[in-house]
Amino acid sequence: MLFVVLAVKVASEENTVKIPISWGFDPAGNLKYDDVIMSDSDPSPAALAPKTNRGELTRQKILDAAEREIGQKGFAEASVSAITAEAAVAQGTFYLYFRNKEDVLRELVLRMGRRLRRHLTLAIADANSRLEAERAGLLAFLEFARANPNLYRVVEESQFVDPSVYHRYYDDFARNYRSALIAAEGTGEIRPGNAEIRAWALMGLAVMLGHRYGIWDTSVPLKPIADAAFDMIAVGLERRDDA
Repeated sequence: MLFVVLAVKVASEENTVKIPISWGFDPAGNLKYDDVIMSDSDPSPAALAPKTNRGELTRQKILDAAEREIGQKGFAEASVSAITAEAAVAQGTFYLYFRNKEDVLRELVLRMGRRLRRHLTLAIADANSRLEAERAGLLAFLEFARANPNLYRVVEESQFVDPSVYHRYYDDFARNYRSALIAAEGTGEIRPGNAEIRAWALMGLAVMLGHRYGIWDTSVPLKPIADAAFDMIAVGLERRDDA
């Protein structure tokens, strides 16, 4: 979803917070996070947070395993025992970090948002205009979906497990995307229009292309797909005499 990047670029200071996007260790061996701006309505779960570096490593192993299990089998078929076996940890260890399988799914939805924001922010860093950012962001999103099919599927699974986290995931994107469209309209980069409707329409376009060409058919080159979709975004469907 290219709309995530645009949200990051225009989000107001009072409505954003920094949360961990990736983690590692500094030379002294202390756990260190890279931050990225996200909406304050997308909180990072505080319950059962690990207190040590080793604990965080174990927690991430469980999340990685859950991403694979849920992404490949679906939420209903992915058991805690299968997740811990995949992570090579004892089943009881799971409950040191998560209360249940639903907690894991919620955290994976947050992970999808964090990683996608990071990926798209970097992809449009050199864009000189809104339309350039749209083109680069759409291609980057399709590449992300193809490279992370399990996370993509996890988000879709969440609508049946916890509709509130699924709705929040898209509502946050839509709210921030709307702000981006209003900002671009204000600078004269795009023509005036209903920013709310446009935001959801553009989000829907990106999501469906992600399904079709990011997940279902991975043999098709992505750049022509992104270019064709961008052409529709930029000039619409109306017939032109010079076409």
